[in-house]
Amino acid sequence: MSEPIELTEITILQKDTANKIRQAIINGFEEPILYGVHGGVKKFYGVEPEIEYPSTLDHIVSAAGG
Repeated sequence: MSEPIELTEITILQKDTANKIRQAIINGFEEPILYGVHGGVKKFYGVEPEIEYPSTLDHIVSAAGG
C-alpha cells in the first residue's frame, strides 16, 4: 500500500451553539473558516442567526463539483 500524500489537521470550535455557528481551523492556513446555516438549513434547525454562513453541506457540494 502506498504512503498517504496528505494528512489534514483540522480543529472545529463551537462558536455559537444556539445559531449553529462553527469555526474550522485548518493547519497551514492563516484564516479560520466559519460554518453556519442559511436558507432551508436554518429552517430545518429552527434558528434565525444574525449572520448567515455557508453550511458544511455547501462546502461538501462545492468540493465534489471542483
